[in-house]
Amino acid sequence: MYNFLTGPALWIAFATFGGGLIIRIGYLFVLSKKKDRVFYNHASFKWGFKSIVHWIIPWYSASMRQQPLFTFMFFVFHVCLIAIPLFFQAHNVLWEEAFGCSLWSMPDGVADVLTVVLIAAGIFLCVRRVARPEVRILTSPWDYCLLVLTLLPFLSGFLAYHQWGRYETLLIGHILASEILLVLIPFTKLGHMILFFFTRAFIGFEMGSRRGARSW
Repeated sequence: MYNFLTGPALWIAFATFGGGLIIRIGYLFVLSKKKDRVFYNHASFKWGFKSIVHWIIPWYSASMRQQPLFTFMFFVFHVCLIAIPLFFQAHNVLWEEAFGCSLWSMPDGVADVLTVVLIAAGIFLCVRRVARPEVRILTSPWDYCLLVLTLLPFLSGFLAYHQWGRYETLLIGHILASEILLVLIPFTKLGHMILFFFTRAFIGFEMGSRRGARSW
């Protein structure tokens, strides 16, 4: 099972992830050219770039400053979500063995702390969806499932690293959960990891270049 998950299944997951994102972006681009052609009449690199920058810097936009705690937890969650898989030492050892190159690796202790912080931030975001009526009404059961599926690779990896349970089972669960997440990203709301930049740029075109007003 381990050999299958780290061999053919891994390549299928990566191919689905990359190919799925390309297909989805291409589909949305064609759709937007058909239904929202007016946006392209006001395409502006300056306003698109400004819109993106103002939404990737914590508390830079007015709406973020109105929700300081949520903004903090939101950014902590996403930073850890990206940093842990990319810079975890064990992952980079695998990249080195497979391709002869790797990224900088963070100390295991730091990765450990960031994993706990990520899980705590994920729980906070889940509780917020339940507690805030304006968020709860927009949340479907599938949204909660996606949040759980996002946290599972980190929780299983954390348990496997500390061997809190049967190591082989936890490791297989970690790999399987990670590959399922990769496959789901292009076809669910998790695709916002890429689509966010297009959406913010389009809003910048509309609000800035066309209306002369800021969207942040």
